[in-house]
Amino acid sequence: MIRSILTVSTGTLASRLLGFARDAMVAALLGAGPIADAFLVAFQLVNVIRRLLTEGALNAALIPAWLRIRTTQGAVAAAAFAGRVLGTISVTLIVATILIGFAMPVVIALLAPGFVGQPTLQFAVDNARLMLPYLAFAGPVTVMMGLLNAQQRFALTAFSPVLFNVALIVVMALLLVWRREPSTAAMAMAATVGIAGLLQLLMLTLRQSSGNLAAPLRLSFDSEMRGFLRKALPGMFANSGPQLLIVIGAIIASSTPAAVSWLYFANRLIELPLGIVGTAMGTVLVPALTRAVRDDDHAAIAQAESRGLELAVGLALPATLGLMVLSQLIVPLLFEHGAFSAADASATANALLWLALGLPAQVLVKALSPAFFAREDTMTPLLATLIGMVVAIIAALVLNAPFGASGIAAAIALAAWSSALFLIARSAAAFGFSLDNDAWRRLPIIILSSLAMGGLLWLAAHVALPWTTQVHSLARAGLLGLLVLCGLAIYAALLTVSGAVRWAEIRGALKRSPATG
Repeated sequence: MIRSILTVSTGTLASRLLGFARDAMVAALLGAGPIADAFLVAFQLVNVIRRLLTEGALNAALIPAWLRIRTTQGAVAAAAFAGRVLGTISVTLIVATILIGFAMPVVIALLAPGFVGQPTLQFAVDNARLMLPYLAFAGPVTVMMGLLNAQQRFALTAFSPVLFNVALIVVMALLLVWRREPSTAAMAMAATVGIAGLLQLLMLTLRQSSGNLAAPLRLSFDSEMRGFLRKALPGMFANSGPQLLIVIGAIIASSTPAAVSWLYFANRLIELPLGIVGTAMGTVLVPALTRAVRDDDHAAIAQAESRGLELAVGLALPATLGLMVLSQLIVPLLFEHGAFSAADASATANALLWLALGLPAQVLVKALSPAFFAREDTMTPLLATLIGMVVAIIAALVLNAPFGASGIAAAIALAAWSSALFLIARSAAAFGFSLDNDAWRRLPIIILSSLAMGGLLWLAAHVALPWTTQVHSLARAGLLGLLVLCGLAIYAALLTVSGAVRWAEIRGALKRSPATG
């Protein structure tokens, strides 16, 4: 399982790093103002649906159902079921894309009520309509990724999202060279989103080695398909909790100029560790736990949940502390270029500081939800997401007026913890925590090591930060890289000295793990 998680995490890391390059170019082309706000609201709409579908969300219902049918009825029945899922979801999303396109002015008005009565509204509508073709391609991409994950073939699905960012980066590089107006650049970027979706579909289709994995293709709403959709839809929304919280924040922030942009760019930094850990948890843990639960193998359940929680806490907590400590250095270095001003960078860094407080909670939700999904319970994670959304709305409305974008970011963090605490309580009541002795020993060490690393990193950054305002960006980048490497080295040393990590065991686990394709 460790090897599979590393495969998915590596692909997600590559996609997220390219996403940083993409967003730095967006900031340089559009800055933080009406044009940027309009583009980012439209992009956020498509991006939320993209992640709702493609980043492990469909695993919550598809993998347990497909594995159950293959085990009880055979491979032919499983392929027929997959063909009905592929055909039904593809046609449904094509129809939904057309309907959303016609209703886009209403959709944008709901997502950004502050745009109503402003030219920004029509600009956001135009951008969103250009992006919409992506949704039609996302349907078959989603199902094929889920089926490959069910067969423990994680590499292709992990790296296919890279194409999304590569296509946008190429177009934006050309726009930076040709120095197009922000409005023209935004329209070109919006049109590229649909092309990026086509590239992902072609990659999965052309590399598909098993032609009968989903055959025959059919549109069906029979009782089996309706039962699948009843389980799939709650799981898909539950897995999109972090993105839905950001959408809520953008809705409330839309009345303040540039606030949507500040929140978007701050959240992009949160999505790096969240994507690496969260996507891996959803993609790998669900198949592993589903098999263990179906076999009633308590040792396998404990092993999967223990390693998943250790990796989640071990990666999310130091990332949280690092983002909080280095926010005033990271944001200007990444985004303060072109039309993105120093004031925009400062406001984004402040929002990042508060958003980072919610990162451990969001990762906990990603680590705890697979235990419910493996038992074909998608309603409990959905309820946790809905509780978080209610908390986010109330807290953001209260905190927006006195604190602006930073208050909305704090509300999002509070909402994430509400969802996590609910899942912790329900997990304990429903089936208990299946953690082995190693997990109970390692988790306190991981937490203490993270706190020690964060404290030392804060001292180093406190000394270095005043100096960075007077040097070239390359020197600042070098300093940031040095601080990050030192933090990682300290953290790794503390884990090694304490015995929480034994590198020989990790190498052995990697060798024992099955290869992924």
